[in-house]
Amino acid sequence: MTLTPTPAQTIGPFFGYALPVAGGSDLVPVGHPDAMRLTGQVLDGVGEPVPDALIEIWQADAEGVIVQKPGSLRRDGWTFTGFGRCAVDNTGRYSFTTLLPGATRQGRAPFIALAVFARGLSNRLFTRAYLPGHEALWRRDPVLTTLSEDRRATLIAKSTRDGMTFDIRLQGRDETVFLSYPDGTA
Repeated sequence: MTLTPTPAQTIGPFFGYALPVAGGSDLVPVGHPDAMRLTGQVLDGVGEPVPDALIEIWQADAEGVIVQKPGSLRRDGWTFTGFGRCAVDNTGRYSFTTLLPGATRQGRAPFIALAVFARGLSNRLFTRAYLPGHEALWRRDPVLTTLSEDRRATLIAKSTRDGMTFDIRLQGRDETVFLSYPDGTA
């Protein structure tokens, strides 16, 4: 007798109390001279906030170098590790204090990589928030060049007074583009 495997399913929502770490949303101290805010909201298919999601970010430093230093979960107050984790609030909003990433040495457009954990998702979702104002680099980016203009727009953050905002739509109209990788991630 051959049994059919059952699909994966979430065991949460538990993100708000099991995974966030103290200071996890502050990749640099708030008073850092180059600090900026990355904010946004996680929305469901009808545009309603998802109040129990968790967002992780990874990014290059201001020079476009991928940082490979330990200490992401125990911040020392000055070492930039390029990793952050933040639970959303009751209105689905998240906020990170970080640096603007630079263009990579390969000349690729600067972006912040995001992973989304939320109820109803069997696996985390991966996306990117590209920095506004880098149109010339967007035209050479290996991810952005594969997308139509309207789909590409879902990956471009918007400038704000103190940084950027990037809303994540899990499905429906203007659904954010989510990425998968050859190793089977996502």
